[in-house]
Amino acid sequence: MIMEYHKPGSFEEATTIANGNNGITRFLAGGTDVLVQLRSDILTPDILIDMKHIEGVKDISHDKDGWHIGIAVSGAEMSEHLILKKEWPGIVEAMDLIGSTQVQGRATLVGNLCNGSPAADGVPSLIAARAQVSVTGTTGTRQVNVEDIPIGPGKTSLLKGEVVSALHLPKRRPNQADAYLRFIPRTEMDIAVVGCAVNIETENDIIIDARISLGAVAPTALLLDEAAKKIIGTKLDDIALGQLSQEASNACQPIDDKRGTIKFRTHIAGVLAKRTAKIAYDRARLAK
Repeated sequence: MIMEYHKPGSFEEATTIANGNNGITRFLAGGTDVLVQLRSDILTPDILIDMKHIEGVKDISHDKDGWHIGIAVSGAEMSEHLILKKEWPGIVEAMDLIGSTQVQGRATLVGNLCNGSPAADGVPSLIAARAQVSVTGTTGTRQVNVEDIPIGPGKTSLLKGEVVSALHLPKRRPNQADAYLRFIPRTEMDIAVVGCAVNIETENDIIIDARISLGAVAPTALLLDEAAKKIIGTKLDDIALGQLSQEASNACQPIDDKRGTIKFRTHIAGVLAKRTAKIAYDRARLAK
């Protein structure tokens, strides 16, 4: 089988190429998922579209509306950006957990999203932050909430010919902060059994807004609206934490596999929700 390799100079050119392909198309940004699939004979695309040569894909910028992160920005580059790390520590923490030091030099947050893994570390943190992506296709570009991109294991809502062309994080407000934790059974190279992201805003130490997301406990990362309601209006006391933990466990739809049972994952989700919320709350109270 012959695989075509393309190196477009714009997102418009990339989507035109992808739209004209009737076989399997894969976009290459960091390559840490696509290249593994290729080498393991899991997947051989008909067309491989290398996005790394498009202007702006390696840029990190911010303005009055928030942050704009190029699709080929690596985890290492995010970690080295001190202002981004200060404003959205949970997102950078999540990205820091993906793979080894070598992988960090290539892995991208957008790739982590578009791979469609229920256990992706980056996705819950983006959902908790209210992140959006620009999606470019042959008819133009649209804005999509991150939680609407994954629709199942290995599947996304992107239409034929569409590609994520940028990631957008909102401007962080005063007394707002996020955090991310995961549980893994062995080493930092393992995949999350449960991942949890929490984003909290406070006023006079009272939580006035919260977003909570769980990963690896359902076919896609979950946004826990009911869990967030349990801590809004509180100072994250023991009662609020207990209710948060119960709601997190109740929301789980996990599977049994070699990394964890349904019972174990459900329990750990509640534990992680409390721990992550505490970190985010403490950060929010100190944030300026």
